[in-house]
Amino acid sequence: MSRLYLDWNASAPLRPQAHAAMIAAMDVTGNASSIHAEGRAVRGLIETARARIATALGADGADVVFTSGATEAAALACAGRGLHCAGVEHDAVASWCTPDLPVDAQGRVRVENPANSALQLANSETGIVQTLPEGLSVTDATQAFGKLPVAFNWLGADMALASAHKLGGPKGIGALILKRGLDVTARITGGGQEMGRRAGTENVIGIAGFAAAAEAAARDLADGVWDRVAEVRNILEQALEADCPGLILLGKDQPRLPNTLCLIAPGWKGETQVMSLDLAGFAVSAGSACASGKVSASRVLTAMGLDAASAGSALRVSIGPQTETDDALRFAAAYARAWQRVRDRHHQAGADLPRHKTG
Repeated sequence: MSRLYLDWNASAPLRPQAHAAMIAAMDVTGNASSIHAEGRAVRGLIETARARIATALGADGADVVFTSGATEAAALACAGRGLHCAGVEHDAVASWCTPDLPVDAQGRVRVENPANSALQLANSETGIVQTLPEGLSVTDATQAFGKLPVAFNWLGADMALASAHKLGGPKGIGALILKRGLDVTARITGGGQEMGRRAGTENVIGIAGFAAAAEAAARDLADGVWDRVAEVRNILEQALEADCPGLILLGKDQPRLPNTLCLIAPGWKGETQVMSLDLAGFAVSAGSACASGKVSASRVLTAMGLDAASAGSALRVSIGPQTETDDALRFAAAYARAWQRVRDRHHQAGADLPRHKTG
C-alpha cells in the first residue's frame, strides 16, 4: 500500500504550476541588476512575480521583500528591535524576542502592547489561530497564508512573514511583507537588491515558483478546497476519538487551521510515534519539523501549561487537499492499532499510563 504524506505543515508538495514556472525561469538568462535587455527581462520577471504574490496574499500596495524563507524574514523584521512574544512562537521568531507574553491553556496569547510585539497568526504544531490586535508589529503568517482566507492588508499588522514551500512552492524562498513607508535594517549587506533591504542576486527560479504557488493557493481558497480539507480532518478526528481511548486532541474546540490535529498519547513519546508510523507508511511529525533532529518536549505545549511528559507525547498530523477520506480513515485505523499495543504493554507491565496534566 502506498505511503501517506500527512506532514503538510512541514512542507506542502510542490504544485504543478510552481514546477512549470520554475522550469520556464531556468531558461531566462541574465542578472536583474544588469541594465541590458537580458537583465531587464529578468527584472521584469521578478517584479511581475512580486506583484502577483502581493495580490495573492492580499498585500496590494505593500512592499514584498524576497528572502531565503520565513526564518530570514523573521530576522529581518525582528532583530535588534526588543520585541516581545509568547512561548508558542516558532523558534525563528522567538530567537529575536523576549518570550514573556502570557499564554492560556487554550493557546491564546494576550498582547498588551501590539506595537512592541510579535504574534503568530496560526501555530504550526497545534493549528490554533490567534486574533491579532490592531497595530501589531510583526505576525508570522507562514502557516495561515494559503490555508485561511486572510489578507495582509486587513490583518492590522505592520509586517508579516511568508514562505513559499508552505503554499506548495519551492523551498528556499520566502518574503517579508511590510506596509509601504516602513523600513527595516538589512541583515545581509553588500548590494542594493530588494530596495536595499536584502543584498544578493535574486533567486529568480524560486521567485517564479513562489508566484505561481501563491496564485494557485488563492484559487484553492476561493474554490472552497480547504473547507473540504477541514471536513476530512474532522472525520479523522472523530475516528481517533472513537477508537483511541485516553487520547487527547489538543485545540479541538479552538479556532484552528483546517488541516491540523495535535494528538497527545500519554506514555507514548512523540518521536517513537513518528518512527512507528513511518515504518507503517505514514509521514507525520512530533512538533515543528523546522528544528531538525529535535527530540525534546515541545516548547509550544509547555508554554500552554502542559507538563513535560505530556508535551513530549505529542504528535502533529497535518493533511492537505490531496488527502482523501479513505486516507484519513486508514491512518486512524493504523494509529488505533499502534496505540492499543502501547496500552497493552503498559498493562502487561503492571504500570498505569501517565495522566495528562498541566504544569
